[in-house]
Amino acid sequence: MARLEIGPRALVLLLRILQCLPMPILVLAGRALGRLLYVLAHERRHIALRNVQLCFAQWDPEQHRAVVREHFALLGRSLVERALLWYAPVSRLRGLIHIEGDIGLAERSTNPVMWLVPHFVGLEVAGAAVQLFQSKVGVDIYQTQSSPYLDRVLKQGRLRFGRGMAFARGYPIRRLLHLFAQGHPFFNMPDQDFGAKDAAFIEFFGVPAATLLAPSRMARFAGMTVQPVVVDMLPGAQGWRVRFLPAWQDWPTEDPVADTRRMNAFIEEQVRRQPAQYFWVHKRFKTRPPGEPSLYDGH
Repeated sequence: MARLEIGPRALVLLLRILQCLPMPILVLAGRALGRLLYVLAHERRHIALRNVQLCFAQWDPEQHRAVVREHFALLGRSLVERALLWYAPVSRLRGLIHIEGDIGLAERSTNPVMWLVPHFVGLEVAGAAVQLFQSKVGVDIYQTQSSPYLDRVLKQGRLRFGRGMAFARGYPIRRLLHLFAQGHPFFNMPDQDFGAKDAAFIEFFGVPAATLLAPSRMARFAGMTVQPVVVDMLPGAQGWRVRFLPAWQDWPTEDPVADTRRMNAFIEEQVRRQPAQYFWVHKRFKTRPPGEPSLYDGH
């Protein structure tokens, strides 16, 4: 087991070293890593390209490839820049995270707040922002890592500011509801394919996508106010912009399918703003309606 953890330990050591470097160098290193991944990560490149082809069918092939190439460059940046998020001094992070909108809503709201955070490549920055720029202790559900050591490092990095709680997927819903009732905001990432259970096939860019109904149902049951949060990776060495958008009105309703359709339409709108920044390497359309073939040609 110890031999299996040499890789993760070396990675952590590298991140600790990288956080000392100037931001322009980190950006260049991240983009270089992304270009290397574009060449080497054949399966992920295929998935990303297929997703972009499905979602932007009106584009020509060169537009598809250009977006995927830039996506990998930004993905590389996001991996390298975790060195800052996990290990850099707080004062440095505060200078790189640019807040836009009402980050203080959760502090003032009489209802528990759900931060609805779509999967853009800079998503990790939102987790740091809600801990650094407001006082409520948020709740996060995350996917455990295969390496116990890396899983521990990931949690420590995400929670190092002392204003967060992270629980593995499958944590009892009744305990989550108890935390919400106490006023803890919920950091919810709603747009990945976890199968057909508790989901509906809701169109995403015109393609049926298995989409969890839980955000709507949970928000309605717990009386939550839902505030979308979107992260933009800024060009050059400017850092990141975290946009706390206005809370949704008349959401949730009694119709979770209609709510989820509205949620997907909102995410589409945000993807069109920054197409290369969406998390295209995930199989967003992995689960298909009964009888439909895979959209990923065996990948």
